[in-house]
Amino acid sequence: MIATLAYLALGLLLLPALAPLLAFLKDGRAGRKAFLTAIGIAALLLTALAAYVLYTGTQLLLPLYDLAPGLGLTLLVDRLSAFFILIIAVVAFAVAIYSAGYVEHLKSPVRKNLLIALMSIFVLSMVLVISAKGMVGFLFSWELMSLASFLLVNFEYEKKGTRKAGLYYLAMTQLSTVFLIAATGVIYAQTGSFDLQRVAFSSPFWASLAFLFAFLGFGIKAGIVPFHKWLPYAHPAAPSNISALMSGLMIKVAIYGLVRFLLTVLPPGPVWWGILLLTAGTVSAILGVIYALKEHDLKRLLAYHSIENIGIIVMGLGLFEIFSAAGLHAVALLALGGALFHTLNHALFKSLLFLTSGSVLNATKTMNIERMGGLSARMPGTAALFLIGAVSISALPPFNGFVSELMLFEAFFQAYLLASPYLQMLLVIAFSVFALTSALAAACFVKAYGVVFLGVPRSKEAKEAKEAPRSMLAGPAVLAALCIVLGLFSFQLFAIAGFSFPVPDLLVVGLLLLAVYALTAFALRNVGKRRTCETWSCGYPSAGSVAEYTASGFSEPIIRIFDAIFLPKLTVEREYHDGQKALFKRGTAEMRLMRFFEEYLYDPVARAVEKAAAFVARLQDVDLDLYVAYIFVSALLLIIVARFLI
Repeated sequence: MIATLAYLALGLLLLPALAPLLAFLKDGRAGRKAFLTAIGIAALLLTALAAYVLYTGTQLLLPLYDLAPGLGLTLLVDRLSAFFILIIAVVAFAVAIYSAGYVEHLKSPVRKNLLIALMSIFVLSMVLVISAKGMVGFLFSWELMSLASFLLVNFEYEKKGTRKAGLYYLAMTQLSTVFLIAATGVIYAQTGSFDLQRVAFSSPFWASLAFLFAFLGFGIKAGIVPFHKWLPYAHPAAPSNISALMSGLMIKVAIYGLVRFLLTVLPPGPVWWGILLLTAGTVSAILGVIYALKEHDLKRLLAYHSIENIGIIVMGLGLFEIFSAAGLHAVALLALGGALFHTLNHALFKSLLFLTSGSVLNATKTMNIERMGGLSARMPGTAALFLIGAVSISALPPFNGFVSELMLFEAFFQAYLLASPYLQMLLVIAFSVFALTSALAAACFVKAYGVVFLGVPRSKEAKEAKEAPRSMLAGPAVLAALCIVLGLFSFQLFAIAGFSFPVPDLLVVGLLLLAVYALTAFALRNVGKRRTCETWSCGYPSAGSVAEYTASGFSEPIIRIFDAIFLPKLTVEREYHDGQKALFKRGTAEMRLMRFFEEYLYDPVARAVEKAAAFVARLQDVDLDLYVAYIFVSALLLIIVARFLI
């Protein structure tokens, strides 16, 4: 019975691929709603499937297609894959509801239908990656996911910057696949099998080599620094419902792959595996939030926060490896639980934030937060939902982000149990950076929410903004409700699941906070006299939005603190009424921040590749005999390398 539900869910996800055929109909809106309903039903079926496997511990085997013995696509759903399928199903359900209103803002019926088709294939491919039994099926599904997401990133290809974002993404995602193929080759050379199973490596060298290839392959896709640069280009370029799927789900698929390799493929590793993961995660977390602080493009700001939160998750995996290598398995389990719970939480609140930012984009026709303001009065539902996401990602109680980050903090507190003082020092440094990251994240979302939704409008579009359609509120509302439930009832949910993680009962905290808010609201309305007056603006009447605090003004002090990272260059131009430059007339100031990784890492590599390609092109322009000699030498080298590996 449960297998039938699984096949039905996969079929329903494949069905919307026929959506482009709706172009033959006059309107096709009813057909698009039907296809989105199919995605929603499939998500509900996958939720039931995941819950069944998680509750019973049953491993579900689902053969799909066999090309040859050992080469095919067979699905195996265990508890780990069921957990990630649950994440995909919940977010996909909310995005399907949201998309019913969102896709209709597109002008072309062909575009509307194509977006739904690609979205369903994208979701299906992620489910196939999560549940693939062997590496052949895994890589096939991985490439299907990469192709679908590449087409979605380039969906609005006529916009400025979209094609650049697509090229960045395509190059990095293919580099990710190269490393995963290398990891597969090492594993096959050791086992003679493509199954994702525990490998008995002949030496620690081969195990570590497979780990490094897997770390690079999955790290690039997840957006770990310094392989992150594609992410702030690709996520803002994609349609907002797809941005939610990419940031909320796709980069979590990479986390799944890394966790799968660590738990069920690779043997228990040496402590340096954990040090590498912890270092990479710490650097990603702090740089992600620092770069987010200087952004004024709302979707790009959210994309940088994805890098930050992926860093937090990888920090948890690093702690798991370090404590496991030290034999502290209870603390290692706490770190792993915190990392996985934060994976779920980030999928919820980041998808929520991207969906609500899409509603803001539709209403204001801009992602520049400096041209927004006052939207809480014009879009109260969207503002409330965005606020829930902002509080959740800022890790404030009693919402879900607080619980998962608290679990990781508690794992850090156990550093004193480690025998090595050097490891203790490393964990103290990482813990300090983690705490700073949390504080900066809260500051960033104070800026984002305050500048976007509070104050008065800063543009005509913001002044004329209207609330999003009901479906574009209902989808994010599902995610917002889950952010609250997973925060308030985390203690009870962990107890039901049989886990004994030290999680506080936030239900009591939530009730106390609710009481405080209610008393504050009552006092503001009923105690004392109220008077209304204009904000002081240096003696000038009705200064309006020009007297408001801007995003640039809010983040400038923090940018100054991190000068060594941003390397800002300030350009100031002034005009005066007199030749002595005593009476100031007008002026402009521009601050340019160095794109360090792009200018010092990506661009040099790109130029080197171009030079190498030009050199190879010259080598190809030779006579036939020499060309045959090239082929012979290349084939001979490949045989030697293959013989060495086997």
